[in-house]
Amino acid sequence: MMTGLYYELKEKTLQICLKNNLLGEKISIRARTLSPEEAIGNPERDDFPLKKGKESLMQAEIRGALGQAFTDRFGDFEGTVKEVFSMPLENNFRRAVFLATLNAVLRHLGIIKGTIHCRDQGPKECSIQMASYIRSRFGRVKVAQVGFQPSIAEAMAGIFPFRLLDLDPDNIGREKFGITLEGPESTDEVMAWSDVLLVTGTTLTNDTIGRFLGKKPVVFYGTTIAGAAYLMGWDRFCASSK
Repeated sequence: MMTGLYYELKEKTLQICLKNNLLGEKISIRARTLSPEEAIGNPERDDFPLKKGKESLMQAEIRGALGQAFTDRFGDFEGTVKEVFSMPLENNFRRAVFLATLNAVLRHLGIIKGTIHCRDQGPKECSIQMASYIRSRFGRVKVAQVGFQPSIAEAMAGIFPFRLLDLDPDNIGREKFGITLEGPESTDEVMAWSDVLLVTGTTLTNDTIGRFLGKKPVVFYGTTIAGAAYLMGWDRFCASSK
């Protein structure tokens, strides 16, 4: 586990909470699992991890401000901001609670936006804009996507030399959009091949993010990493999130 990274995120957020008197108040936070329909609406395709039931969105709420985080280990939590940031981040559930809370805190304070997953046609629209963003910033580079988000993968595979890594054994070895999805055993080889990494924010929940930092240019996507990307100065693209 990357204890140093999570410690730094906690410390940065704690300072913000102290400055804004949030730790001293008994703010109740509810993190609940959203159904696929609540989280993503009807994107007109069924191969999103959410639609397949492989992952769920945890949602924290602070005074009407919402923050979300993807996780494959989900459930409910209720407590205070102080209790969340005092909690050891020893599994995916606790890290999801922490990240959803971090996102809700920064959203409540007006520091960030884009903490709510896009719905309906949002994923398709975001993927088109993301392809344009990658091309305008880096050129026609070799792109490796980490985490299967089908709309993004389809857009990338149509423009760039493209490879995709995923953890879901149901996806590994399957062909999608003219490419074969690869498993974690191919990580080092795929990263060496690539020029740019397009990485899901869920890597921060499952504690695999360390494999992708500092090696190649990284663009993160998704709501999970919204607050952390702001605090750490990471590049994040999430055009249709709310």
